[in-house]
Amino acid sequence: MANNSLAPPTLAIDTHTRPRSDTNETRALTPGSFVSHTSNMSNMSNVSNVSNPFLTPAHSNPFLTPAQSVHGSVLSVDPLCPDPGTEADFQVENNPFAFSPGQLNKLQNPKSLPAFRSLGGLSGIARGLQTDINAGLSVDETTVRTSITFEQAVRRTSDKFFETPDLTPNSGPGSFVDRIRVFGKNVLPAKKATPIWKLMWGAYNDKVIILLTVAAIISLALGLYETFGTTPEPGGPPSVDWVEGVAIIIAILIVTLVGSLNDWQKERAFVRLNAKKEDREIKVVRSGKSFMINVHDILAGDVLHLEPGDLVPVDGIFISGHDLKCDESSATGESDAIKKTPGDQVMALLGSGANPKGLDPFIISGSKVLEGVGTFLCTSVGVHSSFGKIMMSVRTEIEATPLQKKLERLAVAIAKLGGAAAGILFFVLLFRFIGGLQTDTRASPQKASAFLDILIVAVTIIVVAVPEGLPLAVTLALAFATTRLLKENNLVRVLRACETMGNATAICSDKTGTLTTNKMTVVAATFGQSSFAKSENEKSGIQTVAQWAAELPQETKDAIVQSVAINSTAFEGEEAGQFTFIGSKTETALLQLAKEYLGMQSLAEVRANEQVIQMMPFDSAKKCMGAVIKLRDQSGFRLLVKGASEILLNYCSEKADQSLATSPLTGTDRSELTAIIDSYAKGSLRTIGIVYKDFPEWPPAYAEVEDGHVQFASVLEDLVWLGLVGIQDPVRPGVPEAVRKAQDAGVVVRMVTGDNAITAQAIATECGIYTDGLIMEGPDFRRLSEAEMDAKLPKLQVLARSSPEDKRILVARLKALGETVAVTGDGTNDAPALKTADVGFSMGICGTEVAKEASEIVLMDDNFASILTALKWGRAVNDSVQKFLQFQITVNITAVLLAFVSAVADPQMHSVLTAVQLLWVNLIMDTFAALALATDPPTESVLDRKPQPKSAPLITTNMWKMIIGQAIFQLVVTFVLHFAGAQILGYDPNNQLQKTELNTMVFNTFVWMQIFNEFNNRRLDNKFNILEGVHRNKFFIAINFIMIGAQIAIIFVGGAAFEITAINGTQWAICVVAAAVSLPWAVLVRLFPDAWFARIAEVVGAPFVAVYKFIARIFSKIWSVFSRMWRRNKKTSPEEEKQEISERDSAPEIIVSEGNHGVQVNSSPEIQIEDIEQGRR
Repeated sequence: MANNSLAPPTLAIDTHTRPRSDTNETRALTPGSFVSHTSNMSNMSNVSNVSNPFLTPAHSNPFLTPAQSVHGSVLSVDPLCPDPGTEADFQVENNPFAFSPGQLNKLQNPKSLPAFRSLGGLSGIARGLQTDINAGLSVDETTVRTSITFEQAVRRTSDKFFETPDLTPNSGPGSFVDRIRVFGKNVLPAKKATPIWKLMWGAYNDKVIILLTVAAIISLALGLYETFGTTPEPGGPPSVDWVEGVAIIIAILIVTLVGSLNDWQKERAFVRLNAKKEDREIKVVRSGKSFMINVHDILAGDVLHLEPGDLVPVDGIFISGHDLKCDESSATGESDAIKKTPGDQVMALLGSGANPKGLDPFIISGSKVLEGVGTFLCTSVGVHSSFGKIMMSVRTEIEATPLQKKLERLAVAIAKLGGAAAGILFFVLLFRFIGGLQTDTRASPQKASAFLDILIVAVTIIVVAVPEGLPLAVTLALAFATTRLLKENNLVRVLRACETMGNATAICSDKTGTLTTNKMTVVAATFGQSSFAKSENEKSGIQTVAQWAAELPQETKDAIVQSVAINSTAFEGEEAGQFTFIGSKTETALLQLAKEYLGMQSLAEVRANEQVIQMMPFDSAKKCMGAVIKLRDQSGFRLLVKGASEILLNYCSEKADQSLATSPLTGTDRSELTAIIDSYAKGSLRTIGIVYKDFPEWPPAYAEVEDGHVQFASVLEDLVWLGLVGIQDPVRPGVPEAVRKAQDAGVVVRMVTGDNAITAQAIATECGIYTDGLIMEGPDFRRLSEAEMDAKLPKLQVLARSSPEDKRILVARLKALGETVAVTGDGTNDAPALKTADVGFSMGICGTEVAKEASEIVLMDDNFASILTALKWGRAVNDSVQKFLQFQITVNITAVLLAFVSAVADPQMHSVLTAVQLLWVNLIMDTFAALALATDPPTESVLDRKPQPKSAPLITTNMWKMIIGQAIFQLVVTFVLHFAGAQILGYDPNNQLQKTELNTMVFNTFVWMQIFNEFNNRRLDNKFNILEGVHRNKFFIAINFIMIGAQIAIIFVGGAAFEITAINGTQWAICVVAAAVSLPWAVLVRLFPDAWFARIAEVVGAPFVAVYKFIARIFSKIWSVFSRMWRRNKKTSPEEEKQEISERDSAPEIIVSEGNHGVQVNSSPEIQIEDIEQGRR
């Protein structure tokens, strides 16, 4: 990882409960697996590595105790003995706490009940950490005012804390100073950034650059010899041949420096992004109150809440809760759900001699809460936690995205073509050089210099041909896009999602919080014969909420308060200094109703006054949640249930009136209630039913019981209908417009919601999603066969009453039909759908941590409009790369052909573009152009076109048309200037000054053509406005000013290094005007019909492709011969030989094919990349 976060990796969730044998029941194992009290530190090498996760054999698990224990007369074991290499964790100077980080680590590494007992159980650990399992840490704690010893903590001597005047507390500013000093913070040390010099060395360590450096040094040495080692002709100018060598070296240094600075900036940007990616809030108890704090601020001794969907950020001990089950697969590899037992209960059972099997009070960092709620005491944070140790050992680099890999393969193909051209040029010039040696009267150093010039030009052509800017362009585009997306409320967690989103064809969106504001308010309710509605919709005979509440009997108010307060996971808190409820927006709306109108004073007080027997978390299949309390008069128990009204109505056989008198629920009653539910739903209200049932005993005789807890589904029958509330959640401003834009961009938007079909239709119509399509409910949808689904999917616009599995099936079928699917999700059970989708969007505000980990992009504002932003930036990334590719290949073709033809045609075998000039062109086209073209922000016009299919090539017909058209123009202009310029301008061919001026004009015109062509390449389509949005791209403007300024400076002062001379105003005008003609020429190219170009390219391109394939086969055979010889010399292993063959066989090839590539033509050539593993792209 290139970041310091503690967020766990995403793993699949399997909720099957397994026999729990994952605690260390005894440490009396085998003689090799323990250390006795009599063993000293030098004998620790005999300790089995079973307790060291990084020395464990591959088949074992560092967090699971070996299944077999050997009981016998073995030496006693100290369960808190340090493992080899961890001794430093056990030694803390001036420690006011009873335990060191190392001792607390022994709880989890592996899970160890003996260590748990040795530390005094939950109460001993709490005393040792100077915390309270109910109130948590004090918010006022700075330094610890008392000191406690190990014996005091585990009750071996006394229960009292002793004041220690000799304790020297840290007097530095800030909270929890001693606690942080001893146990650390919940952050991993930042990964050391790669120094700039290492990046420079990496950028320099390119074979071609090194070869060019060697040639430059030889050129410099020969130049210095000619300058200082030979006698110049009398009256002749002094020799300055050494300048070329110096200039090449300087150019190499500039290219290397610019490339490494880009890498350094990119690395810093992604480190910042990854740090933000893992930033999240967690719920803790401090000073008896619940707070949301940053995950990095958790400390040893904190009491943390656990709820379904949470990712556990630290190690700890379970304090109390209801039916808590965790998925520890990320830490232990065990995919089964692990049921947790409260720490005090474990100690009591161990003290009574009970079988320790299945007792597990340990909460492991990196695990996921699948079911239940509870609290736990934090024991280890940061690098001391289980997950922190794993993360420190597996830090990896940022992975390349598919587009980066595709471009790297294309770059290799282009480099091979350029290398072949350079090789042919070198041998042609070499044979000419050797053939002319007999008649060459120059001195030996001059002959050597001439040969070296041939080598330098050939190597420089390779440098120009190698498009190292391609991977840089996509990296810059992704870095720029992800940074800007973060400012626009999209946190990109997985880079490939950014480029994939640009070609999304379908969006499956949740309703609540995404299409709506998630600011819910109860605006209507019906309890018995009494009801209310919001004032603006008031009808005759309908009361306001205040009037309704005033007429309710106290007993009914208490029953409603019980249902919404006890059967809830929300809690009281503060936001921006104001009191508020924090949690599910549905639950907070109900709590707000209870607080404002039903007399609920304090949520904590209501919960404290009730004896909760069992909590039943929300069941996505049943669409409800429940709680069981003991009645205050001790006459029995009450099951409280709330959830989807039309579903709960089917579970009811009785109804209660406003005074809680019950009567049978008749068919007429059902019809009336169904009509009310439908009327609420048509008003876009979410309908929540509140039901209950009293039992004389718990569990009931007929209930299904597992692990001592009643199965929720088994008691959902013969319930009593108490009432119904309608909750309003208005559509977000801007969502209808965003939906319309997405549809115009060729993206089908579907709404997937748990609401009933009537509510879903009302909201979908308001959003513009539902027009005249199909609305289905989840149960009906999942019963369809694949063929039936495929037939209905094109018309499906709303999936109501859907479960997370329905959503996953929908996404999977859309992908099977070739769609690129984006999906939103906020719940733990949405994780499979988020992982199945091409791009998963999780909710930053209301989403669970499991959902965020399963997603690629987090919507920080939970807003559908932010998905549209991601769509625009995704298209901008793909466009940026294609713009740069179009520019790069144009310069590649022209520069290589110009250097090749001019060098072959020149009697002195000199290219019209010298090595230094070519390196400057290379810097323009690789680095500057990448910065300029890869940072174009999206315009609204990117949404005016349909998404590209997955099979679309990197280089489209439009792009090839512009590449070939501009290459022809640039070659014609430069060849005319070079070969006929003297005749046109009336220059004397024998005048060396005028010849140099002409060469200067050729170089100047060529560079200016690239500058103007950069503007042409800002568009990929056939439209003419190449300046659209240019004012929004400061990089483009700044870089063009830099290039223009540098080119002017080179012409005026770069004479010796670039082998040019200053030119006059007329010559400047010729250069700039000739280059500027590329702008109107681009208009003509765009006007040329695509279909005509495709046909011409098909005919003309076929021979070139045939030649390329022939050359590629020859080079492949030559390379295989050299590879075998090299391997024989190195005596490589068979495995390495197989890998070499595999790499050679999977090399990319250029393929000409026919097809429609985003334009209305029947056939066109394209470059495709063939990869054995990934198929044709």
